[in-house]
Amino acid sequence: MSEKKPAPNGWIILDKPRGLGSTQAVGAVKRVLREGGYAKAKVGHGGTLDPLAEGVLPIALGEATKLAGRMLDASKIYEFTIQFGRETDTLDTEGEVVATSDVQPGFGPVETVVEQQFTGTIDQVPPAFSALKVNGKRSYARARAGENVDLPTRRVTVGPWRYIEEGFVGEFDASEQYATLSVRVSKGTYIRSLARDIARALGTVGHVTYLRRTKAGPFTEAQAISLDKLNEIANGAQLSDLLLPLEAGLDDIPALSLSQTDAQAVRQGRVLSGLPQSSGLYFAKLGNVPVALVEIMDGTAKVVRGFNLPDVAE
Repeated sequence: MSEKKPAPNGWIILDKPRGLGSTQAVGAVKRVLREGGYAKAKVGHGGTLDPLAEGVLPIALGEATKLAGRMLDASKIYEFTIQFGRETDTLDTEGEVVATSDVQPGFGPVETVVEQQFTGTIDQVPPAFSALKVNGKRSYARARAGENVDLPTRRVTVGPWRYIEEGFVGEFDASEQYATLSVRVSKGTYIRSLARDIARALGTVGHVTYLRRTKAGPFTEAQAISLDKLNEIANGAQLSDLLLPLEAGLDDIPALSLSQTDAQAVRQGRVLSGLPQSSGLYFAKLGNVPVALVEIMDGTAKVVRGFNLPDVAE
């Protein structure tokens, strides 16, 4: 039996296709690593993307899984299309139509309403068909069972917006208008709820027909690879050509260079004192090797999250 390749640490940014769940995407990465001859590594994703959505899905490998929680809290950018005239129970193309309207907002009012009513901090009611738990049971499970689900309002931050295009659905059927927009949103924002509320603010109803995540935290669609590219790993392609380093998920955090002695102390969970840096979160490194996330407070550094990587304390 040939010797296994070392378990990888870092990020694979997948351009998730429509129809694939986030958990299935993690399973696909595990499979190609196994078939590519790599030792078993922890694998997790940095933020669920609905099966009907496509785009940037950060997948953490090895020690990078310790940063997946930070990715969940990061802002995201989405492109999406609202089709006016029909609202569905799922607020997307999967659901049953629950409301219709002959009102079409026209061109221009969409841009105006998102700038005036949906920019900054807003209150939003999540979709009934969501993974949020209600008394221990997923909201979507209750909704599918025919229950009326009342989810509490949540406060989210939305914007800036970018207008992409407007038009009518179908070449020959000009009865329903659509608008395609791009927006940056904070953690916990539901694009389907945004679409619902924008349509209602325009005096009509609507649902999402297209949804793509173009940015998740620091990761962009330019870094994302297709499933076909991912599958090449199983056939011998170099993982290093597709793997982003662990620190790629920390591009917004200043680096703190450590000496060999200080790196050893941090690895052992000891506090560093007398540091000149201002208070805040830092990415501690020994040379190019990640050591830990540390919090500096009044010149004293404490470990927030240590990384168990080779050659750090040798």
